[in-house]
Amino acid sequence: MAKRRRVAVMIDLEWPYKYHIEVFAGCQEYAARAGWDCTIDPFADRALGSRRTAAPYDGILGRATRKLADMADRAGVPVVNVWMNSPARKLPSVFPDAKAAGRMAAEHLLGRGFRQLGYLGYARDVCSQLQLEGVRSVARREGFSCSVHRFGRTNVMKDAKHWEAFIAGLEAWVDTWTTPIGVYVTHDLPCRYLIDVCRSKGLQVPRDVAVIGTFNELVICASPAPTLTSIDLGYTQIGYQAAELLDRLMDGEPPPEGPRWIEPAELVPRQSTDSYAVDDPLVGRALRFIAEHGNEPINVQAVADELPTVRRTLERRFRETLGRTIAEEITRLRLERVKRRLIETDEPLKVVAMASGFTSANQLYKVFLRIEGISPQQYRQTLNTCIHIDRD
Repeated sequence: MAKRRRVAVMIDLEWPYKYHIEVFAGCQEYAARAGWDCTIDPFADRALGSRRTAAPYDGILGRATRKLADMADRAGVPVVNVWMNSPARKLPSVFPDAKAAGRMAAEHLLGRGFRQLGYLGYARDVCSQLQLEGVRSVARREGFSCSVHRFGRTNVMKDAKHWEAFIAGLEAWVDTWTTPIGVYVTHDLPCRYLIDVCRSKGLQVPRDVAVIGTFNELVICASPAPTLTSIDLGYTQIGYQAAELLDRLMDGEPPPEGPRWIEPAELVPRQSTDSYAVDDPLVGRALRFIAEHGNEPINVQAVADELPTVRRTLERRFRETLGRTIAEEITRLRLERVKRRLIETDEPLKVVAMASGFTSANQLYKVFLRIEGISPQQYRQTLNTCIHIDRD
């Protein structure tokens, strides 16, 4: 009978962070399947440094420090890192695709009619920088600017003086805005700080300011009102994929050349973006109807029939307000749904098409190829290759 592998999870679960717990849960899911003896050891680096015994672990997964990287290298024990700000840059790593999260947030805000975009993130933080790059890539594509404010992660709660400086910085930033504006925030908790500042300035969420958080921390997102729209980065899948990669390394496979990037799990819409920031109320109602019924086989006439106007007038006002047609907006939102299902599921194209408002897989194929430049199958295959799911 083969010896059971001993694997250490070097994550401090005393910190009440959802992403620590979910990484651990994903790792445990894989460990149960692989038959590992999995141990929580926040100080696995110290165990590797002991000269009295052989290395106590066959592999380590966690938030890798430079000390862990050095000790593991000497002991010949493979390590997979899940900490984006780790100083041990050369270790095999599995990270959330933060740039994709930024793009997802910006697309959601544009779909709500916002033409002013903002980003609130941590200073000197890899995840925040990638999120910002994602937002900016969409803003540049559409010809919009992005207002940015960064703050020190550790200084916010250091003492009253630093807290007051943080709030003053937020207030000064908000004063520079042209509203309505849609803002993506690096974490859910700073969303609450930002909403409080907006209220103190007489701005309403989501009418004047739409806010999207990150991590989908349910306790923070669910109350108080407004509930928070947030992007779930899928840390359970990150933990699972990190364990799967560690298994390969323990089998003697060479490490990958770069990090494995995992697409966000989903954007969960709630009250903080439940608005359509357009000057024309008729267009706002049209946008809401399209968002709520775009997964159905609706067309331009169906949108016009729901509103107190004629089709020609609605089409003109829609184009004047948004710079695109009603048909283009319907297609844009449908393709958003398609991309999410291609990422999150293994459903056949016919199922994806019907769930996204297309009449057939053939119609979806033609529209996707025309707009995206590749087929839906190629899009899905590219994503799967990027996260190295297949062993081939």
